[in-house]
Amino acid sequence: MSALRFGYGTNGMHSHRLEDALAVLADLGYDGVALTLDHLHLDPYRPNLAGRVGQVRRRLDELGMSVVIETGARYILDPRRKHYPTLLHPGPEASRRVDYLHRAVEVAADLGAEAVSFWSGSLPDGVDEDRAWGRLCDGVWRVLDLAARRGVVCAVEPEPGHFIDTLDDVLELRRRLDDPALLRVTLDIGHVVCNEPRGMAETIRRAGSLLANVQVDDMVEGVHEHLELGAGEVDFAAALGALVEIGYTGLAALELPRQSHAAPAVAERSLAFLRETLAAVPDAMEVRA
Repeated sequence: MSALRFGYGTNGMHSHRLEDALAVLADLGYDGVALTLDHLHLDPYRPNLAGRVGQVRRRLDELGMSVVIETGARYILDPRRKHYPTLLHPGPEASRRVDYLHRAVEVAADLGAEAVSFWSGSLPDGVDEDRAWGRLCDGVWRVLDLAARRGVVCAVEPEPGHFIDTLDDVLELRRRLDDPALLRVTLDIGHVVCNEPRGMAETIRRAGSLLANVQVDDMVEGVHEHLELGAGEVDFAAALGALVEIGYTGLAALELPRQSHAAPAVAERSLAFLRETLAAVPDAMEVRA
């Protein structure tokens, strides 16, 4: 029996209140939710955050759902500039991103989340690689300092077009920080087809025990567009088989931010697709053989 568990990302349910989204996903049979802290869903800048987090925790417990925290809100820090600022921007600007990530770590701790996922951001104009590495390492250390005190796993996602855009870059970041135990990997399996230099199974095996969070979508090579499952070039049998092989037990959550208009139907057929694919995957021992 596979230990894979499937979730759905709230960034693909922007037409739903959070409480309604959780109810829909639980009713469909999802094991958990990838919760993006955004203006609509558990905004970390609105009053009474602790009270609101407590309500969500109780509801997740009632529904028997797990949770990971995602931090890809597009305009949460700047209403005009998408994903601005990042950890790669100078001083006070980077501190705004660190503050958002600190809030995410606090929410994750209070929800009992399995991980907080974040990315580097794109290289700003005029910033060379050495300076970018310095800023990124400084910002990640500041996040990890709180994460260590709260016992929260942080998972860095390689994102196409960002400074950290491949799994190798995440591993290099860990090396530069002396391989912190709480700094692990988020892997979007669509990004593997879009941007990684290795194949699906090899990339997942390379992440191995560092893999703390998986995002699920379809893509085609060289195009960063999140597609419904089956609409692109991802070999889902290979992806799920490799996850089973390495013994991954975290959430594998759908990442379909452009499908909010039809989220219930998309969520239903996506889960059916994944369950059907997983049912045809040999168990871990057979895969290793």
